[in-house]
Amino acid sequence: MPATDHRQIARFAELSDATFPAVLADRLYAARDNPRRRVTCVGVEYASDMAEWLLAEGAPGLHYITLNKSTAALDIHRNVLASPSSRILNVC
Repeated sequence: MPATDHRQIARFAELSDATFPAVLADRLYAARDNPRRRVTCVGVEYASDMAEWLLAEGAPGLHYITLNKSTAALDIHRNVLASPSSRILNVC
């Protein structure tokens, strides 16, 4: 799920009893008022890195939860496809 709203992600983490990564929280907080480093860009970058790491560790594939944020999800997918280590086939 792309982190496009730091409050929403924190709430999801709370509801699911998951740990919110401090590194991501710091990056999202720093980007909240910076037009050059919008929260969506930080979320897409973080999710792209996580997706690449999951695949490198042997995950058989990825499932994107978009929450109607299709542009962010497509950006993540394109980033993963562009990665030299990607094993993903674009089936769309």
